[in-house]
Amino acid sequence: MKKSPFKRLIKLLLRQQLVVVLLAEFACVESFLERPLTTHFRNSNISTKRRFNFAIDGWVQDQDGEWEWEEDDPNYQASTSVVIQASATPQLPSGTYRPKQSLGQNYLKDPNTVAKIVRAFHQDASRYQPTVEEIVELGPGAGALTDKLVEVYGASRLHCIEIDERSIQLLEQKHPTLKITHADVLQVDYSDMAIERPLVVIGNLPYYITSQILFALADAAHVGAVSSATVTMQWEVGQRMVAKPKTKDYGILSVVFQLYADVVCHFKIPPTVFYPKPAVDSALIGLHFYSPSLLRERLQGVAPVQLRRVVTTAFQQRRKTLRNSLKKLCQQEGVELSEEWAVQRPEELTPEDFVALTKSIFGTQSEMQLGKKVWRKLKHGSNN
Repeated sequence: MKKSPFKRLIKLLLRQQLVVVLLAEFACVESFLERPLTTHFRNSNISTKRRFNFAIDGWVQDQDGEWEWEEDDPNYQASTSVVIQASATPQLPSGTYRPKQSLGQNYLKDPNTVAKIVRAFHQDASRYQPTVEEIVELGPGAGALTDKLVEVYGASRLHCIEIDERSIQLLEQKHPTLKITHADVLQVDYSDMAIERPLVVIGNLPYYITSQILFALADAAHVGAVSSATVTMQWEVGQRMVAKPKTKDYGILSVVFQLYADVVCHFKIPPTVFYPKPAVDSALIGLHFYSPSLLRERLQGVAPVQLRRVVTTAFQQRRKTLRNSLKKLCQQEGVELSEEWAVQRPEELTPEDFVALTKSIFGTQSEMQLGKKVWRKLKHGSNN
């Protein structure tokens, strides 16, 4: 079969072990650029040493190391892994609508990734509820997720929270009956929104306030306002949430969310599916929050505000023993750590250990009412 000059060019470049990402706006290659890079080869006979980290979708390497167009292979079968059908990539009004760096906006542009996210969201949201109701989308932006959610669930079940007025105007034009709140997602009272049942949350989170949003959702879980969240975030942040003790990624996020929820890392998301393209990979994380009654059992009566003091103070000096890192806190409370606790380091303790440690420091004083704002500060920033 005679190949086109374009295919021959790509084949030549790949033979030299180069992966080329063409960034152009020509209509003739637009559909090619919309395809995400795959992270594996479909041909399992390729030697591991000869595999690259990435390949251009549609090209495979044979046993001799030669590259060929996948559809030329008689054994080729198209992938049918996406259950929810992908819709067209949303088009932005030319010259009038661009992502704002000040808001950390990176819009999803790949319809297949959008479909995968919505499918994972349905799994998370339906875990504790027979039907998916009271959906809250955080920062819909250009509406890639919104369009798919409306298509699958209908506009009446969806409530969007957006701070960018341009996004609101765009969404109102496309979905006139959609409920949209013009607000900062960090200043919303989620308990006021959860009128009949807990909320199920979905969102493509801005990198610079990811932890603040997560902590706001944890606070909402205190009072049963949120039952699940399916959110994108920087890959490194997602790894911290699922990290185990005695690993470099283990920290405050690990302790808090492994106490408050069952945390699942669904999949890695490459930068190529966003506009503008970020410099890092992203992760889709699923959070299945425990009910308030079960959360109280897991915390053993320990007040979250006291748990926060212990966890954040300890991890400020994660390499030091608790004898040193909690010295000032223990002096303030007039207690002395037992030798069993004193010789350990924060990164060695399990989330359950931190609960027991907090109880050993504060005792019965730790029996306090759950508050609405414990883990998240009123302003954006660190949670020390």
